[in-house]
Amino acid sequence: MTALRLVIPLLGSALFALSISLPGQVHASDFEQGRVIEPGTHAVLPPRDRIEPENRMLIDRLDNLLPELMAETGVEMWLVLNREYAEDPVYFTLVPQPAFAARRTTMLVFHAREDGQVDRLTVNRYPLGEPYEAAWQGGDLDEQWQALGDLIGERDPENIAINVSEVWPKADGLTHGLHRKLLEVLPPGYEERLIPAEDLVVRWLETRSEMELSVYPHIVSIARGVLAEGFSSRVITPGVTTSDDVAWFFRERFESMGLPIWFMPYVNIQRPGIECEDDTPFCGISGTIEPGDVLHTDVGICYLKLCTDTQEMAYVMKPGESEVPAGLVDALAAGNRFQDLLTGEFVTGRTGNEILAAAQQRMEAEPWSFNIYTHPIGFFGHAPGTMVGMWDLPGEVPDIGDWVLHPNTAYAIEGGIKLPLPEWEGQLINIKTEQSAVFDGERVIYLGGRQTEWHVVR
Repeated sequence: MTALRLVIPLLGSALFALSISLPGQVHASDFEQGRVIEPGTHAVLPPRDRIEPENRMLIDRLDNLLPELMAETGVEMWLVLNREYAEDPVYFTLVPQPAFAARRTTMLVFHAREDGQVDRLTVNRYPLGEPYEAAWQGGDLDEQWQALGDLIGERDPENIAINVSEVWPKADGLTHGLHRKLLEVLPPGYEERLIPAEDLVVRWLETRSEMELSVYPHIVSIARGVLAEGFSSRVITPGVTTSDDVAWFFRERFESMGLPIWFMPYVNIQRPGIECEDDTPFCGISGTIEPGDVLHTDVGICYLKLCTDTQEMAYVMKPGESEVPAGLVDALAAGNRFQDLLTGEFVTGRTGNEILAAAQQRMEAEPWSFNIYTHPIGFFGHAPGTMVGMWDLPGEVPDIGDWVLHPNTAYAIEGGIKLPLPEWEGQLINIKTEQSAVFDGERVIYLGGRQTEWHVVR
């Protein structure tokens, strides 16, 4: 197969100053020099060895990012209350590894001091230890709740942020039962100090630290390397291998590396004679892969708590062919232009809806139809933050599309175009692209490069 050249501009020396050492890690210099990433060659730490870098990144976030975000959102005290196996979605982004559940009832209390630092406290039967200080431990559940009420009274915060939201699911983690119990133990009149923590939760989840940005390119390159492996003759035998076979290869390959997928990978086929309608959101069928087919996949993994979301495409050579047809080369180049027009509208302070409208306007003159559905990514595959379009909504996205774009946030730059393919007698081809990227405040940088050449199955 044709090796993909994964090239990324330097993210800036500051982003790599805190680089976490990983065996076989791809560094900034590799991308700058245009290093060819071979399929499936990236080192992956075993689970035990992931704990130290994950916890180092967590402590860095708690020490440096959380105080800034609490000040930015005007939160003095933040409560994250959980019960075992009914954890708040934000819980696992706040506690050290290894952690599989909240023990019994686990209470995290963050209190901003006058000096700008944040006290990190637990009110738990089982203390978490570093980086948290136990404000109370042991005893029964009633004593635990009373200890929380007493702690709030002693600290006397002007406001108390709780995780309730009508808009953001990941900021709505406080269950009804825990909410009622909290109201019972608050000092008299303190219920009026309760405020939604949704702005703080979204900012916490969407913001990437310098340490995270030092390892994120490596994580994305792992995903892209496995895609290159799957879209090759190592895996595909035309006339034998099915699209489902390749999808399961991706799943099992990642599982063999100890990397969880966050959705089932899928692979689809486009070919002459299988019409692609302009008013159909996505084109593609399943079945046996044949020479001349165009393949597409969508795959997402998570590693070191950070997730990827990648869509790439391949061409299956016909007997006697030595190059990808020119029409397909031009079509993929048009897909890259789609990406450029979209990311060119990323401006700090713009809402997702404003970015969408500006990108749509720029694309009106292009000789292809398009669909924009770009979403934030990070601790979750579909993370909270600036949403730029949705595939089933041609215009503004209510509520979540009104969130403004902030620096140091990551996105799956996702969308698709359709254009007639000369080699298919004008039949439409659907070029579907998706690459993980970071917005540094001025530009969008692809974390592991992007596909500019076709994967080729020979």
